[in-house]
Amino acid sequence: MLKLPKAINATEVSDIMHAKITPTMIRPPFPFLSAKVNGILFTLLLALIGWGLSLLPGLARLGPLALTLLLAAAYRHRFGYPLALSSGFHYSSSTLLRFAIVLFGLKLNINDLVHQGLPLLLRSCGTVAFSLIVVLALGRLLGADSKLTLLLAVGTAICGAAAIAAVSPLLKSKDEDTAISVGLIALIGTLFAAAYTLIQPWLPIDEATYGIWSGLTLHEIAHVAMAAAPAGQDALSDGLIAKLCRVILLVPVCLGILSMQKLRTQSKPKPAHPKTNDTGNAATFPFPWFLLGLVAMSLLGSYALPAILPDPTTLLNGVSIVTTLLLGMAMAGLGLNVSLRDFRNRSLRPLAAMFITSVLLTVLTYISL
Repeated sequence: MLKLPKAINATEVSDIMHAKITPTMIRPPFPFLSAKVNGILFTLLLALIGWGLSLLPGLARLGPLALTLLLAAAYRHRFGYPLALSSGFHYSSSTLLRFAIVLFGLKLNINDLVHQGLPLLLRSCGTVAFSLIVVLALGRLLGADSKLTLLLAVGTAICGAAAIAAVSPLLKSKDEDTAISVGLIALIGTLFAAAYTLIQPWLPIDEATYGIWSGLTLHEIAHVAMAAAPAGQDALSDGLIAKLCRVILLVPVCLGILSMQKLRTQSKPKPAHPKTNDTGNAATFPFPWFLLGLVAMSLLGSYALPAILPDPTTLLNGVSIVTTLLLGMAMAGLGLNVSLRDFRNRSLRPLAAMFITSVLLTVLTYISL
């Protein structure tokens, strides 16, 4: 008979039996620490392994975040879900994720955008609007899962995994949906970045134009760097600035989603007995405080740090490492909630919508340059 820890209730027993978890898999590896801390440390271990794998030839193109997510999903598929550590997984995939998004703001140098001018920002607005509209329209036409399609639309439009991570709390997405979306966006983005690198020598455009094309169309910052760097420093610089313009639009897009969610909630008929929170007040839509942190960190990195430090590069590089590690821990927490069976069954149509949109965005942006 399965011997369970005292903390596990009847509902969790059902989950354990469904996941076929063995007794050794539900015991915290460090009994002298709380289950929450054990879960956080487990996600840290997976993040470090994923980071190490990303240093290997061939795997570097997937990046540490996607590799960590895939590693966590593979662990659950092979060994089951370590339910006793679930509180730590939730902390990594929620609180640490939001903290990483806040730190991500240091990468948004507003001065670069001001110096480059409005043309790239206007183009970025077009990229974001086109991606959101087309992915959602194709998803509806194909009968795709609406939640996955919306997450992929935001990831395609702005900045891949980071954008998906930012909007997931606003949409109250399941960890599984977020993880699947991150995996798909990493897969397609890597394929497109590799294709860009291969065709670049034969394109009849200069390095700067190629860099802007990459920045306006590729999904992740890492994908832009991967595709633009072989074309030279000008291509890399212009590509990252173009990508920065899209990343900055994450804030208004998130606020737009928040407003739509509020309007949708208010338009629904109010039940006779509304749900209440722990304080007894009617439940309210949570404000995304981490977006304020994102803006604050962007202002700090753009204006305060250069005034305080002669060369903030070392500090920013260190913060970038911490941000990547925290995002990796969040991806591990999300990946542990992925069911590979659902990944196969639910992801094909949203994937098709995102892929078709990415092709159209690539071609139309190239023609317009």
